[in-house]
Amino acid sequence: MNDFETLDRPASKLRVAIIGGGPAGLMAADVLCRSHVQVDVYEAMPTVGRKFLMAGKGGMNITHSEPLPLFLSRYGDHETDVTALLKDFPPTAVRTWLTKLGIGTFVGSSGRVFPTDMKAAPLLRAWLRRLREAGVHIHTRQLWTGWADGNPHSLVFQTPQGEQTQSVDAVIFALGGASWPQLGSTGHWQSVFAEQGIPVQPFQPANCGFETEWSDYFKHRYAGQPVKTLGIRHVNANGETASQIGECVITETGIEGGLIYSLSSTLRNSINRTGNAFIHLDLLPDKELSWLRQRLAKPRGKASMANVLRKNVGLDGVKAGLLRELLQAGDFNDPDKLASAIKALPLLLLATRPLAEAISSAGGVPFTALNEDLMLTARPGVFCAGEMLDWEAPTGGYLLTACFASGRKAGDGALNWLNLKNNANIEKKRIF
Repeated sequence: MNDFETLDRPASKLRVAIIGGGPAGLMAADVLCRSHVQVDVYEAMPTVGRKFLMAGKGGMNITHSEPLPLFLSRYGDHETDVTALLKDFPPTAVRTWLTKLGIGTFVGSSGRVFPTDMKAAPLLRAWLRRLREAGVHIHTRQLWTGWADGNPHSLVFQTPQGEQTQSVDAVIFALGGASWPQLGSTGHWQSVFAEQGIPVQPFQPANCGFETEWSDYFKHRYAGQPVKTLGIRHVNANGETASQIGECVITETGIEGGLIYSLSSTLRNSINRTGNAFIHLDLLPDKELSWLRQRLAKPRGKASMANVLRKNVGLDGVKAGLLRELLQAGDFNDPDKLASAIKALPLLLLATRPLAEAISSAGGVPFTALNEDLMLTARPGVFCAGEMLDWEAPTGGYLLTACFASGRKAGDGALNWLNLKNNANIEKKRIF
């Protein structure tokens, strides 16, 4: 038997619409197409999976290999919600699913999991080929704009041929958040949901950069330069400390990159509460304070401070620039103050960068508005999945894994609901 089974389908089938052709929507289709239902995917853009492809440009980080308890902890305040999604589709299942698609994977040195060729496009092509062979209909340039007469199963679309209405037996919304709107996740659906009384939490940037006030000299000299092996520590209003070591990038408006993204949730929340957030930079996280004090206390002679920092402690380039930008001039003459500043250089962050620039978004439909199958309790037969749900996660494969798992959960939920509603016996077929 092939990995994919072709099923005999009756002439008259229950119909499920999936609104959104990203990873959550396509995963829901992958679940549904193995049962005796007609599956139609509606996508507003000319092609599906645009953000998925963009995310894979630098290497398709699909999931992470770390132990599951640690993996689940990455979802922060929504760990319990996401744990329920990943119960039946954990990171190991993602790799098995990829194998069934003919896509090999490997674990990188950081523990992140990648397709063997590091690319998103072959994965998406194989996935779409399997869906189409299974009878999934994919409709592009179909912008969902609301419901006809408030009927949750009567969907209105704006199409190149004008407004059209589609009647379905169940619908899964996988419309994404509001980051990278040029790729299709515009967040337009929030106002439509709100008009119907469906709870929605406002979108906020996640995995985003932050703004500060650099001097003209500093931003012109260092904007675009990476800062490698840097430590960041932040203490929130409750006295809770978050710290990470990694890399970031200086921008004209502030700072961004993987290290900053890993703390973006707590930094954003601090800014929301108090109007700003202080972080402390450890410019030499592999050096002890006592070692720095000893090295900086050596007689300076005629050497410039730039040479002292470079030769005595190995600090130069953008890191030395940060020190000059953020430290008082007189502190360079005090070895103890200078050493302390190198280990804990204060930087004031004033705002997040705009939501449209963020890698992902927080906010969306709260889990309290959904049942365990991701069906809206106020709209029977209407399910939500992916980034349009109110959760967030750092980069590292956590975003995609939860999107996949939520799509699978919504697809299963739709089948369960159709069986109950129609007293049917829709057989589920699984290959992953």
